[in-house]
Amino acid sequence: MSADELALEPPAAARRLLGATLWSGPVGVRIVEVEAYGGDPAGPWPDPASHSGRGRTPRNAVMFGPAGFLYVYLSYGMHRCVNVTTGFDGVASAVLLRSGEVIAGLDTARERRPTARTDLDLARGPGNFGSALGITLADYGADLFEPAAPIRLELNGNPDPAAIASGPRVGVSAAADVPWRFWLPSSRAVSAYRRSPRATK
Repeated sequence: MSADELALEPPAAARRLLGATLWSGPVGVRIVEVEAYGGDPAGPWPDPASHSGRGRTPRNAVMFGPAGFLYVYLSYGMHRCVNVTTGFDGVASAVLLRSGEVIAGLDTARERRPTARTDLDLARGPGNFGSALGITLADYGADLFEPAAPIRLELNGNPDPAAIASGPRVGVSAAADVPWRFWLPSSRAVSAYRRSPRATK
């Protein structure tokens, strides 16, 4: 198991991450919903909805590879959104981890998410996903395949393609109809789809 397994085009890498487990200390979350994002117009996967869609900046530098590193950013100034870099070194792409099921460290996750109504809500939605794992901006750039690291990714084999659903990404105003959101319909932890009111196509 290595980051080489994520050196794929964005949709393929996104599918590969479904069913994987992200660990942060004692808490483990099984990934059940993701969104793929490409990069700038000069690359092989131009994506105006991506943070790297206009080129490299200090904020998005880790998205330019290699695969298998953590990209964390704040959404609306408060939600810590967790992404895994994918693709090839020097070419921007990443996968947003939208929702998951807490499979270990439930008590710790509950302490971090005291307003969650049920355990299925603990890591449902990208902001909640990061909160349940206790991930912060200081974790930006972490190597997810370093065995001794506190934050690590465990790939659990390729999911059955027939078990995966796909559709448009949530909340983006550009490239809103690109079907790069993938999820496991069998999981009740998948979040609801919400199209941005600013979306054009």
